[in-house]
Amino acid sequence: MSAEAIADAVPEPAAQPSPKASTRSRFAGLRSAKTMTGLVMFGVFVLAGAFGPVFWRKDPSALSNDILQPPSSAHWFGTTQTGQDILAQVLVGTRVSLLVGVTAAVLATVLSLLVGLTAGYVGGLTDELFSALANVFLVIPALPLVVVLAGYLPTRGSLTVAVVISLTGWSWGARILRAQTLSIRRRDFIEAARATGERPIRIILFEILPNEFAIVASSFLFTIVFAILTQAGLAFLGLSDVTTWSWGGILYWAQNNQALQSGAWWWFVPPGLCIALIGMALALINFGIDEFVNPRLRVQKLAAKRARQMPVTKSEPRPASRRTDVVLEVTDLHVNYGEEPSAVKAVDGVDLVLRRGEVLGIAGESGSGKSTLAYAITRLLRPPGEVVSGSIHYWPRGEEPVDVLRMSPDELRAFRWAELAIVFQSAMNSLNPVLTLRVQMADSLTAHRPGMSTQQRDARVVEVMTMVGLPADRADAYPHELSGGMRQRALIAMALVLEPDVLVLDEPTTALDVVVQRQILNQIMALREQLGFAVVFITHDLSLLIEVADRIAIMYAGRVIETGSASELYRSPQHPYSDGLLHSFPHLHGPRKVLTGIPGTPPDLRFIAPGCPFQPRCSKAIASCTTTMPLLLATTKGHQVACLLTQPRSDDDGQL
Repeated sequence: MSAEAIADAVPEPAAQPSPKASTRSRFAGLRSAKTMTGLVMFGVFVLAGAFGPVFWRKDPSALSNDILQPPSSAHWFGTTQTGQDILAQVLVGTRVSLLVGVTAAVLATVLSLLVGLTAGYVGGLTDELFSALANVFLVIPALPLVVVLAGYLPTRGSLTVAVVISLTGWSWGARILRAQTLSIRRRDFIEAARATGERPIRIILFEILPNEFAIVASSFLFTIVFAILTQAGLAFLGLSDVTTWSWGGILYWAQNNQALQSGAWWWFVPPGLCIALIGMALALINFGIDEFVNPRLRVQKLAAKRARQMPVTKSEPRPASRRTDVVLEVTDLHVNYGEEPSAVKAVDGVDLVLRRGEVLGIAGESGSGKSTLAYAITRLLRPPGEVVSGSIHYWPRGEEPVDVLRMSPDELRAFRWAELAIVFQSAMNSLNPVLTLRVQMADSLTAHRPGMSTQQRDARVVEVMTMVGLPADRADAYPHELSGGMRQRALIAMALVLEPDVLVLDEPTTALDVVVQRQILNQIMALREQLGFAVVFITHDLSLLIEVADRIAIMYAGRVIETGSASELYRSPQHPYSDGLLHSFPHLHGPRKVLTGIPGTPPDLRFIAPGCPFQPRCSKAIASCTTTMPLLLATTKGHQVACLLTQPRSDDDGQL
């Protein structure tokens, strides 16, 4: 093939986000209300300590005749028993307290990094020696040790106090970093770094340390608070240089002059309030960093979620002629990860209908939104995933439909597993490793059918295990005592123990060999015929769905792009993506040929270009594909396609 032909065969790459946009989206989590509030509060203290004494030109040690004056225009924070201005003392004390806190935090964090990372990565004798050293400092109470050291040192200045505090505050951070490093060093990307010849120091600094950013930041911020509190305590006890103004020093002189007894509240309240506010500011910053590192902790939209979790609102009865056979209907469902403007639209306007006893297959590449759809249907999405809009209606037999998205937590617990159950991808991770199968299956019966006796629950457990092909004597086995196929059968048995109407299978056979896959699929299909439940089967293997599903929906970039009966989709796929998936596996009969697959990669869902999202990878794309988003429209009865090639177009709308 010539170079020109190769160049023509390669599709145009999708529009990539600019570096500036990527940076904005990466750090969007740091702009939360908590983080910004904490940064503003901390910034006020830094500015007050750095420039406050310059603008408030009163000498904190100067005596005057304004003795024990409450706050006034002349003395905003009042005066002491000797007429000294308390605001001037607080401003100078802010500088000293912050200097002690930050210095101690830097020294303690550096020590904990050196000991924790080295011990965790090197291991062996080095780990034992460093761990023993950290354990010694952990056993000794920190505050009494600080008091003893500060009391016997010849100098008690701010730098001395900061060094003493850092020597007593590094050990707990080192232990946490060591434990995290021990876990990270066994991961594949660390082994890959070693295999490529990277030096240990580079692996520690560039591979391990960035993964421990949240721990290091938390340790640093906590140590600042600990150091400020400890310095205030030492000064209050007279164990540091009380002639140098600090928040603790102000409290020391207030206590010595009996400010509390004399009612001079303005003497001790300002420094105490400063200590409390600086602790609050650093805690808010730490919360923001945690949310930035771990998106599951982002809770800015909890109010919107609570609004959705209202008591179940019954939908209007649907015409019986249209909905007698429907058990589940998804309408215009939108699911985002993160927040605008950089939200990932994992599910974008999906409409699906599941009929009783039907197998609905959902196929697509990784990242197409299949599993997100499954978790949205079962209301198992965790932050930052969130259902933005749409509805999921469930039709109980002989009753009016209910919107699953509007169920309260109690109603949702009663609905899940009893009416709709899910089988997850990884059986080993889905089963509790310290509980037997009997206990785990009986938990569902205890929660949903509290009236059942122990004998009835045990009988039901044995019954469903037998149904899925598990021997009854394996009921008292732990997950690690079972093979992969047996664990998957156990998950299916747990899902069927309450006889739900809908069973969601989220790639249940991905990690199994083809023989066990076939056995489990045959078992599921036989149980469906026997029990009459409907199945939502999610997989990337379209050839498998064509064999077991009644209808198939193809997903790409969070949207359903084609849906129809399995037989018709096999005979005549109308979307180029569906055709590419169908021809990505070899036929058992017919001539052997090279499989081309689908060129390119799925789009970045944060930055979807205008037009059809499949257009950059499509060999049949036309001009309007770059500007027009195709709608999912019916082509024949029961068959819908979202492709401009199947819709009327102008003569000048030629192929790209």
